[in-house]
Amino acid sequence: MKEITATELKQYKETGKDFQLIDVREPYEYELANLGGELIPLGTILQNTDRIDKHRDVVIHCKAGGRSATAILELEKRFGFKNLYNLKGGILAYQQL
Repeated sequence: MKEITATELKQYKETGKDFQLIDVREPYEYELANLGGELIPLGTILQNTDRIDKHRDVVIHCKAGGRSATAILELEKRFGFKNLYNLKGGILAYQQL
């Protein structure tokens, strides 16, 4: 599985890189803190593949990296996605920057 670090994600945002950011946490978690990504909770991600861009890099994150890794593995296996990156350490790692 491909990963991106919190520092790399920050650089993506600062340089205006064209990418999609997806948050697979629950709505109540998103309300507490978010990185501005599109909310698609893990339990609904397989039913919402039409919302995931297949033509640019997609960074998927959760709180610490576990749920997003699960999402990526399923999306790659079932739908053949090749452009997904897991945010290593999740939003917790990003908040440490």
